[in-house]
Amino acid sequence: MKTVPVSELTGGEYLAKPVKLSDNQTLYYEGTCLYMKHIETLVSSDVNEVVIFEPTALSPKEKKIIKEQIKNDCSQKMQDVMDKYVTGDSGIKEISEAANEIVDDIFMREEIVDRVYDIRQRNGDLYDHSIMVASLSIITALKMNLSRWEVYDIGVGSLLHDMGLRYLSVPYQDVDVNEEFDPESLFEFKKHTLYGFSSVEKETWMSNESKKIILYHHERLDRSGYPFKQVVMPISVRIVAIADAFDDILCGIGVKRGNVRQALEYIRKGRDILFEGRIVDYFLEFIAAYPVGTIVVTSTGDEAIVIEQNEHFTDRPKIRLIKDRNGKDYEEEKLIDLLENDDISIEYVKEN
Repeated sequence: MKTVPVSELTGGEYLAKPVKLSDNQTLYYEGTCLYMKHIETLVSSDVNEVVIFEPTALSPKEKKIIKEQIKNDCSQKMQDVMDKYVTGDSGIKEISEAANEIVDDIFMREEIVDRVYDIRQRNGDLYDHSIMVASLSIITALKMNLSRWEVYDIGVGSLLHDMGLRYLSVPYQDVDVNEEFDPESLFEFKKHTLYGFSSVEKETWMSNESKKIILYHHERLDRSGYPFKQVVMPISVRIVAIADAFDDILCGIGVKRGNVRQALEYIRKGRDILFEGRIVDYFLEFIAAYPVGTIVVTSTGDEAIVIEQNEHFTDRPKIRLIKDRNGKDYEEEKLIDLLENDDISIEYVKEN
């Protein structure tokens, strides 16, 4: 690892240490792959230097569901449209273009359904969260062999599922609303599903399935959800409910921000209680337990960085050893494929 000035970053570097601001708030976590938007934020936040992993033949290789350019384009399109819509200046039919763009990108890559993907804890905004939920929901729907039209409806509904949050005055990011909100604030927060639905209810271009996603995505099988404590829900809603709950934890939307292992554990524990078990199983097939860039400690005591995922095996990635059990740096690069080394496992993640 090495320290480099932010001015020398070109994009594609991986953080070896988290970036913290002057108030000790974490801006980016260890293992984050830096793209141009991250670099621009570093500059605007007056961060002068960062610690990155030195690029080598064994540098991390992150697998993303959608291309970064498409993600950025969709995020900007969503922000532009929703800003205008909330102020009453424009309709939101353009969101259908963003949904089509994501669906088309995923459909065109036949191998995408069989991969394991790196989804990580992040300081995501509402647009980033919506695009991630859409991507996760679409992959799950494809694994379940739903039709193109069903997948498209899921894409539209999931992109707009949290638009009602734009109407709230209560702070909801990195806040456990059930623990920290008073009854009045909690009631207001839970109304975001109703606000979102009422915003699109008269949109004739949008299917009823997409609208139901916006209204029902917080409903749960055990009737602990909201707004109606409903049990019978379309399959599209049941899919998005899982993807949303998972990414809520990673982004800290309505809950305290957590890591991918905490999010996965929440989904697993909710199987057949909060969420339909069959859909949970499909969902868990493609989420990496240890995202690329994660620093782990192995059963042999070595410290390593996850550099690549193995298809179909979410908890057996390829790792590069960094330090031995005594804390001494390895002089030569050493790759271990956990899929080929049954006697070695990941004991725990080294937290920041």
